[in-house]
Amino acid sequence: MRILLISSAFSGLTQRFYTELNDAGFIVSVELHLGNTDILQAGVALFKPDLILCPFLTRKLPPAIYENYTCLIVHPGIKGDRGPSSLDWAIQSGASVWGVSLLAAAEAMDAGPIWAHQTFPMRNATKSSLFYREVTQAAVACLWEALSYFDAPDFKPEIQDHQRPDYLGTTLPAMQQADRAIDWKKHKTDEIIRRIHAADGSPGVLDQIYGLPVYLYNAHPETQLTGKAGEIIATANQAICRATIDGAVWIGHLKAQVPKGEKALKLPATVVLKDLLPQHDSRLSVLKGWLSKSIKTVKAIDIDYRKAGRQLPCQEVWHELEGDVAYLYAPFHNGAMSTAQCRLLLHVYQHLATLPIAVIVLMGGEESWGNGIHLNAIEAADDPAHESWLNINAIDDMVYQIITTLDKVTIAALAGSAGAGGAMMALAADKVWAREGIILNPHYKNMGELYGSEYWTYSLPKRVGLATATELTEQRLPISAKKAWRMGFIDTVLDKDHRIFTAQVKHLAHSLAADKPGLQHCLAQKAKTRCEDEALKPLSTYRQFELTQMYANFYGNDDYHQARKRFVYKLNDSQDTPTNIASHRLAPAKAPASGSLAHFVWQDAYRLGDDAVDSQHQDLFVLAELVAAATGPEARLASFRQLCQHVQDHFHEEEAVMAHKGYRGARKHQQEHQHMLDQLKVMDKKLAGQDFKQADLEDFMHSWGNHIIHADMAFAASLKQPDLA
Repeated sequence: MRILLISSAFSGLTQRFYTELNDAGFIVSVELHLGNTDILQAGVALFKPDLILCPFLTRKLPPAIYENYTCLIVHPGIKGDRGPSSLDWAIQSGASVWGVSLLAAAEAMDAGPIWAHQTFPMRNATKSSLFYREVTQAAVACLWEALSYFDAPDFKPEIQDHQRPDYLGTTLPAMQQADRAIDWKKHKTDEIIRRIHAADGSPGVLDQIYGLPVYLYNAHPETQLTGKAGEIIATANQAICRATIDGAVWIGHLKAQVPKGEKALKLPATVVLKDLLPQHDSRLSVLKGWLSKSIKTVKAIDIDYRKAGRQLPCQEVWHELEGDVAYLYAPFHNGAMSTAQCRLLLHVYQHLATLPIAVIVLMGGEESWGNGIHLNAIEAADDPAHESWLNINAIDDMVYQIITTLDKVTIAALAGSAGAGGAMMALAADKVWAREGIILNPHYKNMGELYGSEYWTYSLPKRVGLATATELTEQRLPISAKKAWRMGFIDTVLDKDHRIFTAQVKHLAHSLAADKPGLQHCLAQKAKTRCEDEALKPLSTYRQFELTQMYANFYGNDDYHQARKRFVYKLNDSQDTPTNIASHRLAPAKAPASGSLAHFVWQDAYRLGDDAVDSQHQDLFVLAELVAAATGPEARLASFRQLCQHVQDHFHEEEAVMAHKGYRGARKHQQEHQHMLDQLKVMDKKLAGQDFKQADLEDFMHSWGNHIIHADMAFAASLKQPDLA
């Protein structure tokens, strides 16, 4: 069955539908509806779908499509509900129950027959959180229900009838800023929270702070602090605390309102207000006269991150201790991690690493476990290239610390989705557990061919193999938790319900900590593997190589910077759907660029101290890199045969020295030489038959590295002895 997804963006619910259908074996492709109906209709005609699904659509489908194809649209509303701000109204009005309807496309928006419907209890949460969790899960349930009806001869969708008692929805207009406006002298804390929750993600609630018009996001109720309604009374963790008539609210993020045609970024609140906030200064309390009366100070609250528990509602990093297990939480807004946030996370992790515990569980955030470097913060920096460099190094420092924690078992528990550097950071842990239903995007190249770091060239092939690692990073497609488990990217898939998932994580973590013999065996094996891996190729080599590519991304050309700008400002100059998700719009195949995953780098651990031999060894790494980077069969074969000749010449010279010196280990040494020559012969046949894989070359280079460390070093040491016997 051929299913086409038409969406306004390939994110969130669209990716969930894509992975669900792909996992089930359907032929799936995507067309983005970006405003040009001619391009959209051409794409539909090209794919020839049996069914069209619209998981997230902000534009109307043209009649030429829904009159000729079965088109089902996801509407985040209960029966009878119509309008583009359905979920916004439900949150702001305090609805206790809401739902999702899968509707046939029709002339009037949201008025088509209902194919499937689901309801769910509402949480006191942001629109993005509700959409990611309840709305998405209900939409997936509707999807599978509708697919069960698709070929049923007796099925008839339900014609909407507002006279029925179960049709509780109404038609509501698009919510305007006047509907969202906060009256700080009238609205209570709960009402203010609901209004900001209903606009979270987009468009935010327009307000004024110190005369500056700003949009408010990321709100949390404060239970202790009070003050004059509307005034900012405190700051902490880059958030501001604003008093209400019955308490206060923390506001984590703001975006300045700018003239039409200009663009602004959503940033931490204190960053947006940095030139306007009157900072707390205890010296003001001793001043007299008009000065001390006219300046209203804002209390700056410091958080002791070494103390367990969440001390403030706006706190982004905290930990909990339960017996021998520590849980580290980091629900960063939208999953992005700035330089400062990475350093804070590392600071808390390092504190936990000093405690007498057995297990550290990295919990991330419930909606997003992590998405890598903070593109908004980078875009807002005075020098985006420099800030990019600081950010990637800060997250690398965190990943390195996780990988090198040898006295504790580390677990990445992914309740939320993860992408780019966040997905790769999870692989630093010893075990990766994921909630069913999350989406993983373990790739970087959509951001202006960004190479990525986080030691992914070490951890990803180690888990899934070189071929799959190359496929994941080059194809740039999302994968489900189940698919990630099948390929070895994660170890365990747990329940889709967040509460059950958390309970399962805690049960498994405590069971692991309680099994002392099993724990010690796990730690011993971990230390052994780390030592072996370090001897073969130090972590510093992986990092150096990755950062060399990233330096070129940041400073060498403008592709990444332009892609980042388009992403953070939501600019889309193109009307075309990217070909990696539109399988019906096939692009010409291209080989991975030089500097792709298969790379071979000389390291000091291989140095024997003989300049001539070391030079020959180094030359082999250069030749292997040329083979990996070759773009055509003829060029690859020529580079490979140059490598083979180099190996044969080197072995011949080395064996002549052994014979001359009477080296007693020569026979075993020569056997290893022959084994590697046999590997090269097999590769030569594969290259001639165009059956060569990069993994073959990787295996050979691993053999070569092991041979240097063990056999060549033993021979070099023996040469320094007066008697080779």
